[in-house]
Amino acid sequence: MPHVITGARTGGPEVDRMPKVDQMPEVDRTSVPGAELCLDFYASLASGIAVVTAPSDDGPVGTTVSTVTSLSADPPLLLVCLSHSSRTLAAMTPGSSFAVHLLDEEQESRARLFSTATPAERFATESYEEVLGVPVLADTFAWSICVTEEVRAYGDHCLVVGRVAALHMAEGRPLIWHDRGFHTLTDGTAR
Repeated sequence: MPHVITGARTGGPEVDRMPKVDQMPEVDRTSVPGAELCLDFYASLASGIAVVTAPSDDGPVGTTVSTVTSLSADPPLLLVCLSHSSRTLAAMTPGSSFAVHLLDEEQESRARLFSTATPAERFATESYEEVLGVPVLADTFAWSICVTEEVRAYGDHCLVVGRVAALHMAEGRPLIWHDRGFHTLTDGTAR
């Protein structure tokens, strides 16, 4: 039985605990969902859009990502997922530095540029400066410089753990990726 939270009569949540591993039913591996169905499920997730940049021997590289996650506050760690084929991933070796730029709701064109243009085109029209040796894009509402702690392959992507070395934050509202498209928040009020 999955982990389920249901309303209790006392007003607080009641948690049904997951059974121990040896009590769980066997999974029929022939009925495991395929990639297409998984991608449909993943499209239901809403996430902020970021551009990850890094220095490389051939100049700055960068790509658009929708998977950036806070991993730890102490020590400060971020988790970024990139495709195995990413040129940006190739520059993110352990000990190297990279930047994570959070895009605001007016920067859909920048997100598209860093996901579709050639590597040279991505930086030809973008204003950036080097901070701690890393290309940092102008006009993003938040960015961080990270030192790569670990890169680990899982399936068709790699998880990159970065230790936050520097941060910049300004006012802005995030660009959101959901249902295979860009969206904005309808109001900025937390619920």
